[in-house]
Amino acid sequence: MPDNTKERTASQGKGTSRREFLYHAAALAGVAGMGTVLPKSALANTAEPTKGGFMKFGLADGSQADSLDPATWPSSFALAALGGSMCNNLTEILPDGSVVPDLAERFESSEGATKWVFKLRNGATFHNGKKVTPADIIESMQHHMGKGTTSGAKAMLAQVESIGADGKEAVTFKLTSGVADFPYLLADFHLPIMPAKSEGGLDWGAKVGTGPFLLEHFEPGVSAKLKRNPTYHKEGKPYLDEVEFLVITDAVARTNALVTDEVQYMEEVDIKTINMLKRNPDIAMQLVASARHDAFDMNTQVEPFNNNDVRLALKYAMNRDEILNKVYFGSAHLGDDNPLAPSMPFAIAPKPQHTYNIEKAKEHLRKAGYETLRIDLSVAESAATGSVEVAALFKEQAAKAGIEINLIREADDGYWDKVWLKKPFVAVGYFGRATADWLFTQFYQTGAAWNSTHFSHKRFDELLIAARGETDQTKRAAQYAEMQQILHDEGGTITYAFLNYTNAVSRKVGFNTVGGVFPLDNGRASERWWLNA
Repeated sequence: MPDNTKERTASQGKGTSRREFLYHAAALAGVAGMGTVLPKSALANTAEPTKGGFMKFGLADGSQADSLDPATWPSSFALAALGGSMCNNLTEILPDGSVVPDLAERFESSEGATKWVFKLRNGATFHNGKKVTPADIIESMQHHMGKGTTSGAKAMLAQVESIGADGKEAVTFKLTSGVADFPYLLADFHLPIMPAKSEGGLDWGAKVGTGPFLLEHFEPGVSAKLKRNPTYHKEGKPYLDEVEFLVITDAVARTNALVTDEVQYMEEVDIKTINMLKRNPDIAMQLVASARHDAFDMNTQVEPFNNNDVRLALKYAMNRDEILNKVYFGSAHLGDDNPLAPSMPFAIAPKPQHTYNIEKAKEHLRKAGYETLRIDLSVAESAATGSVEVAALFKEQAAKAGIEINLIREADDGYWDKVWLKKPFVAVGYFGRATADWLFTQFYQTGAAWNSTHFSHKRFDELLIAARGETDQTKRAAQYAEMQQILHDEGGTITYAFLNYTNAVSRKVGFNTVGGVFPLDNGRASERWWLNA
């Protein structure tokens, strides 16, 4: 990024050179075009928003281990109920994929994007009436930094050299190198702004944020109930009076709850029931295109997965076409061990394609020193869409190459706390991220807290740092292309499918275009949606 300052407000860009404007327009074009537009049949009712009502959301995840501590938030339940309803971030991702200020009133960069200043929104307050100050911003960030933290945001903030107050109304971030996409990173759902303790540290236990709703009741693994914030800083929002997020891990139970109007929204519709739901005049399908992807992750630091030939054998031992047809019924798109969705900026199709090839799988297995191989694979319904069915097919497919996969059906509750990041071969459903840098930093950089494959590659890390501040888009594209090729050839993630968010709503629910970077309208459904009379 050029050294001259750029500034972005919620309504317009100021002080932006033509070169910078074109640079950011190009970077965001692919994100906005990632496909957040809904087919007309998916719209419940887009009449003018109406005030009032009590809406209930039936969610597929949530755990008794859930906490108000944002460093621990792993799922759509925490994202939407605690992050998007109770809290705000400095920045927000709109439904079109662009990033705008939220608790910040504006932001600007200088010194080659190594310095970022965020001017705080005047009058923003926490639910207890306390004004938001720079100290709250600083502690909200530092909560995820340092050697002891296991936060999913640790790797993204590792590039922050210092954070300091710039007077009483602004905060300055100084970075170790230029980061063109830095405002995007601050929209991550682990980074809500919470009040600072007077003695230092983050008071996440206070149960207050700045968001559209105030927390009334929270029972981990069961529900969170919230009521409207009458002093919310966004004029006219939220529309709803109350919201409740219910953990209903079983797809049949979620469907029954929607059909009986116990909930007005259900996420993760069982694909086999879509036609049945379509025939119900009181329900509409909500299909939101996204960069989410389903995968099986191998810990590349432990045997036998520390041998890349074993990883390649497993990649060639999967018949992805059969999986797409039999599990997703053609509703998903082929994944080829590159986590960057084809619709995202800088995405490539690495070569050679990992097609189902038993001879290639056997060849790599022999190179690794095995004639046969027995491994455990942990799966759960809450891990990824249809992961249990996918794993069963994979077991049959891989057996033809001499690979015996022992399937371990894990409990849905606690999967993200007790299995993911802990066992060596696991099913994972990734939300996706808005930029390549965000995705690679959070999941594939050496030492990242959420690097579940424990992948560590010197060249990959060098390219990641170089690409962050590169302003020549041709060079940046080449850097990201090489990184994708590395993950495809050597990574520990078997990315087999890209898919939409497939949800269903009562036709009483109103909404406009729905964002697809994160679930539930980028986590802001409770703020953006309404109930029609």
